[in-house]
Amino acid sequence: MPTFPRRRIGDLSVSALGLGCMGMSNAYGPADRTESLATLDAALDAGVNFLDTAELYGAGHNESLVGEVLRHRRDEVVIATKFGITPDPVTAMPAGLDGSAANARRAIDGSLRRLGVDVIDLYYLHRVDPQVPIEESVGAMAEFVAAGKVRALGLSEASAETLRRAVAVHPIAALQSEWSLFSRDLEDEIVPTARELGIALVPYSPLGRGLLTGSVAATTDLADNDFRRTLPRWQAENLDRNLELVQRVRQVAEQLGVTPGQVALAWLLARGEDVIPIPGTRRRSNLTDNLGAVSVTLPEEVLADLEALRPAGDRYPDMAWAAGQSA
Repeated sequence: MPTFPRRRIGDLSVSALGLGCMGMSNAYGPADRTESLATLDAALDAGVNFLDTAELYGAGHNESLVGEVLRHRRDEVVIATKFGITPDPVTAMPAGLDGSAANARRAIDGSLRRLGVDVIDLYYLHRVDPQVPIEESVGAMAEFVAAGKVRALGLSEASAETLRRAVAVHPIAALQSEWSLFSRDLEDEIVPTARELGIALVPYSPLGRGLLTGSVAATTDLADNDFRRTLPRWQAENLDRNLELVQRVRQVAEQLGVTPGQVALAWLLARGEDVIPIPGTRRRSNLTDNLGAVSVTLPEEVLADLEALRPAGDRYPDMAWAAGQSA
């Protein structure tokens, strides 16, 4: 087993980079099942042990896909999954939020079955449901820890206030939120609060949903059903402005002899030992590029220059979707 840098999420020892598995099932156009499975195996072969999925992704398809690898490599994996966003059974796209205790109890057994495991290492509330007190959601999740179905709990896209209310019910090991050179809104309040509470930070979309790799120049490069076509940062003048910023990242990469994606990931890794990005990919070639970021050290002047980048456009068409801030 190759050595790969490790970081901590509570009592869990995880690779410094995880693998986000969503794109293997939905959101980014058609996926190749054979290549997806090969990518999962290649990640484990390289020493990556932190795999991230959710009930939402492919309306359960993604958990079943990851479960195929877990059947013969369970001991090598720290598996994270989520509940709380209701998938449309036809489109597998988000149809609503349900953070109720009743839904939590329904969801956990389905995830265990699809993954084919006896225990889930890290179980997240995928989005805070503004109609359900966070105490109810986390209280139900705490039951799963007591029952031996879950090892640690996490939240996704939660506010600082919600984190404080949650830890009063049960320890929260991880906060998974969008964080990258192009998504910085959690830095002022949420990151300091998470650190005060001992909560690890798990950035999703650390490559700006592909923008920061420099591989996409226009929405015409995307599949018709690629959900990035709906995102403000990928549209019209916003995209033009953001591609100008990507060019600055590309210039840094050329100076250092690395790729733009590696620069973006190295910037996040440098934010602290409690930061564990989970870049998603469904191709071995992209996986290899991403994993190379752990060997990249950015000079202080480069880090300072990158700090100044700010993207044009919101993360989502309706930012309330990302928040769930008050419950």
